[in-house]
Amino acid sequence: MAANPQIALSGLARALIQQNRISEADAVACTTENKDKTNGFVLEAAKRGLMSEHEVARFAADTFGYPLLDIGALDPQTILQDAIDRKLIGKHHVLPIGKRGNRITVALADPTNLRALDEIRFQSGLSVDAVVVEASKLEAVINRQSESTSETLDALTGDDFDMDLLDQESPGDKDGGEDVQAEVDDAPVVRFIQKVLVDAINEGASDIHFEPYEKYYRIRFRTDGALREIAQPPLILREKIAARIKVISRLDISEKRVPQDGRMKLVLSKNKAIDFRVSTLPTLHGEKIVMRILDPSSAMLGIDALGYDPDQKQALLEAIERPYGMILVTGPTGSGKTVSLYTCLNLLNKGDSNISTAEDPAEINLPGINQVNVNEKAGLTFSTALRAFLRQDPDIIMVGEIRDLETAEISIKAAQTGHLVLSTLHTNDAPTTLERLRNMGVAPFNIASSVILITAQRLARRLCKCKEPMDIPHDALVEAGFSEDDLDGSWRPMGPKGCDLCKGSGYKGRVGIYQVMPISEEIQRIIMNNGNSMDIAAQAELEGVSDLRRSGLRKVKAGITSLSEVLATTND
Repeated sequence: MAANPQIALSGLARALIQQNRISEADAVACTTENKDKTNGFVLEAAKRGLMSEHEVARFAADTFGYPLLDIGALDPQTILQDAIDRKLIGKHHVLPIGKRGNRITVALADPTNLRALDEIRFQSGLSVDAVVVEASKLEAVINRQSESTSETLDALTGDDFDMDLLDQESPGDKDGGEDVQAEVDDAPVVRFIQKVLVDAINEGASDIHFEPYEKYYRIRFRTDGALREIAQPPLILREKIAARIKVISRLDISEKRVPQDGRMKLVLSKNKAIDFRVSTLPTLHGEKIVMRILDPSSAMLGIDALGYDPDQKQALLEAIERPYGMILVTGPTGSGKTVSLYTCLNLLNKGDSNISTAEDPAEINLPGINQVNVNEKAGLTFSTALRAFLRQDPDIIMVGEIRDLETAEISIKAAQTGHLVLSTLHTNDAPTTLERLRNMGVAPFNIASSVILITAQRLARRLCKCKEPMDIPHDALVEAGFSEDDLDGSWRPMGPKGCDLCKGSGYKGRVGIYQVMPISEEIQRIIMNNGNSMDIAAQAELEGVSDLRRSGLRKVKAGITSLSEVLATTND
């Protein structure tokens, strides 16, 4: 324009000039005054008394054919801030107020802001319908929504939380650029996430679940094997929470279409640091994030804290002191196999042994042990790592899991040639582990000559101190597996009651239930003769090996856990 050719007037300003509703000089002056603000022209025109905001909104609606809406009268609950990226709301000062099918309705003060409409259409994948609103009322609603979000987070976090308690490593913050910083350096969000992590550690949680749904967003802790909801932050924060976690976990903040895996460390003090394994998963309504808490102190508790019976503990200790052979730990996911293996490694880590582990991934960092993360995409498989270990003068090898015949054969060869090998398998109990190896294609002779002990395990919830005696019918106890000699009247089964310490659940912590089966000469003979798991189980029972149910019932008799827990965890 003649007055100032560098000033780009909006389509709304040009239309007002053409209709002689405002002079070109006034339009340029209003635009120049607030050239960096999306609705600056409209607000400045009203401030100067050239036209009221309502007159501008009415003119825009009539001229460009859009509906006129009083956004101040809108129910705040109907405003869908989560329907589009939060950055677009702040950048273009627009607000999604309705969604139906594949169409979204967006309120804005200047309907000629085509760039805003195009970006919303591209980001949401929806067709966009615009409605015109007054600029100051739109700003007020956006600010009110933002303040409400901060207040909600403050209420969830609490005023007594000290951010200086933490020293988080956030390398992603330094490399992400300005867009990443704007996404993740929101103080209330950072404060809230830190509070969640510290609360999870203090409660002894094993996992944290961040779960987005269509109408709400929730966070749950897995404590003692059970998930419990602990917070429902505002739904509009799902993107910022996900972005913050991804940055501090060294994940790609811009990739939201495929799952990602990462790690982060939370430094609580000079002597206390907790690792988190982070997994993201794209869902219908955003990215679900699960954080596995990896506390190195769990491997330092010692074998006595795991819950082995005295005879089981003795058999395991004798096995790990052997100079060579294979020890297998079996059980389903989440049964504590990793902690058992790390406890054994910690006992063996005396400084005079070369210990190497291949894991997917390494969950707990143990100084003095050479830990390798398997990376199948790069060609670093369990079998590849094992071959490399055998060229590294090893004494003890730990394989995270035997998944295929190649890994099994290399592990067995290592066990037969002077190395102690520890590994895991997914089987129901100890006898079926031997049959599983045979089904994988391992020769019976190799199984019999290499495997020295198998431990099957489960985790049951430990009764809280508030436990109380339960009246369970005699027939039900017999059906569960108690013998008449066990039911001599000298004890009563205990059950959960609930108190503040256990948050009403009646359980606090977990205890292992084990079947520890040394491979005797007679069991070796059964393996060599192609005996099945039932034959092996019968021989193990003759040798005094308790199955999982019997081991669990002993813990019921001792008042450590409840009968219902044992029945639930050994129901196979």
